[in-house]
Amino acid sequence: MTTTTQEKQMQTTESMTRPLSAEQLDSLQKFAGTIGRFNAGFSVFDTRADCLLDASATGLDGDVAQIAEYADRTMRLGGDDIQRFGQSDEILTVCLKGFGQTVAVAVVDTRPATPGDGGDISDPAAPAKTAALLLRDSAAAHSADTEYLAEILGLFAENFNNSAKAEMQIENICTELSQTYEELMLLCNLSSNMNVTQSDCTYLQMACDELTQLVSVEGIAIFLEKKVDGEERFMLTAGSGVVAIDHVMADILQVHLARELGEGKEALLDSHVDSPFKYQWPERIKNIIAVPLAGSEKMIGVMVATNVVDKPDFDSTDVKLFNTVAHQCAVFMENERLFGDLKELFIGALKALTSSIDAKDQYTRGHSERVAFISRWIAERLAETRPLSDDQIHKIYLSGLLHDVGKIGVNEAVLCKKGKLTEDELARIKSHPQIGASILSEIKQMKDIVPGVLCHHERIDGKGYPKGLKGDRIPLIGKIISLADAFDAMTSRRVYREALSIKAAIVEIRKGIGTQFDEEIATVFLDSDIRKLWDIVQDGFIERWDYSNFSEYGGVAVGTLIK
Repeated sequence: MTTTTQEKQMQTTESMTRPLSAEQLDSLQKFAGTIGRFNAGFSVFDTRADCLLDASATGLDGDVAQIAEYADRTMRLGGDDIQRFGQSDEILTVCLKGFGQTVAVAVVDTRPATPGDGGDISDPAAPAKTAALLLRDSAAAHSADTEYLAEILGLFAENFNNSAKAEMQIENICTELSQTYEELMLLCNLSSNMNVTQSDCTYLQMACDELTQLVSVEGIAIFLEKKVDGEERFMLTAGSGVVAIDHVMADILQVHLARELGEGKEALLDSHVDSPFKYQWPERIKNIIAVPLAGSEKMIGVMVATNVVDKPDFDSTDVKLFNTVAHQCAVFMENERLFGDLKELFIGALKALTSSIDAKDQYTRGHSERVAFISRWIAERLAETRPLSDDQIHKIYLSGLLHDVGKIGVNEAVLCKKGKLTEDELARIKSHPQIGASILSEIKQMKDIVPGVLCHHERIDGKGYPKGLKGDRIPLIGKIISLADAFDAMTSRRVYREALSIKAAIVEIRKGIGTQFDEEIATVFLDSDIRKLWDIVQDGFIERWDYSNFSEYGGVAVGTLIK
């Protein structure tokens, strides 16, 4: 060999660093020093029989090919035993193993570099008997050293292999801990984001996105049972990546999954890795896992993933993870259903309450719903010019819905009186904002609704009631409902007068700017498409708007109170 000692050392360190850890490299260097004290050579060869380390006193330059051959034969023999080569078994070799396979071969050359210290056996002056004795004693000593070195090499190899196994176990444990931590973080994220006021699509999509960060698959999808053309079908609701499952195949998948669950299995697992597919799938699918989203009474959905990337097939660990995530999704769906029932109950109770109030006067039936809608109309357009959140708009809507709840404490005879009211009767009419606010203030969720109920008859000039607030002392919600209430009152027939036309109502609102109505609110309303608003209101407004019915939007609005 022509490389210098320094170059050889650099090559040794570089090549050993790849298959061996720093601890293994350090142990080999230390062991080389131990062997050197016995006047023996030590070298290490990689799995290609290339020399990685040469710690021989005189180097392997003359014997490297022969020693490399011994190393190669040792690797092919495998095993943990010491192998012996040479005319007198003076070359000792053993496999060094790591991560379940041979990573190198250690070689001890027991041939001494110089003759023993028992005298010069080539001296012609020495008697023949003395020379023979010296040779015999030298051979005996060398044989003893060889056996001792073999024992040391065996112990070193055993320790090396055990250390490698321990290192592999530690690495596996670290990998499992990391995987477990990521799974716990996934479940923590799903739990912390379980906000029932968000849509099921949003939550389920988040679950799919989080899961794809943890499991390497070609695609993940969630199908939920929905009614389509009068039939229950499993429809794609959320997903990530590419899943070769359409809504028709999803129905078939659900049947297969139900069969597997009926046989006591936790999931549907199918692939052609070890055997042919159990079921027929689209050609793109190589392996598939499906788990149920179970409701209180039946399967409400299916979570499916196809074509795992970083291993041959889905396994029991995937089954547990997917089932846990699917269960979390099912819990969210069930909570959302219960929350929806609660919202419907709440809005139903509010509607019944406002309807009972409106029913006290045949001329005001539907008034509360119209005021709620007009208030929302104004708030949505005001949000285009100043910061106003959806939650605030929903609360303005609900305050408009409940603005006259205090009339429950006013006698029907007063409400429906055709003639002029007495001062006492007028005082009772004017008390309804305060009565309504008192009723609602007992419900903590209504605290943001109360100001609109209390102040919807206040005027900018301070001549309103019940408190005679003026200008900016009137809350925004009160200003909006005041205008909405006045517009509906003007355009509706009352016991004491006929309804005004839209044109006439607009003239009255313009006249009231700065006295009865806030300028900003009135301007926003007058600049809007009032004809469109009128058509929507007259045509049963909700059906012509962005929600299918009163309860649907009302449920959304109520959600801001009880979330």
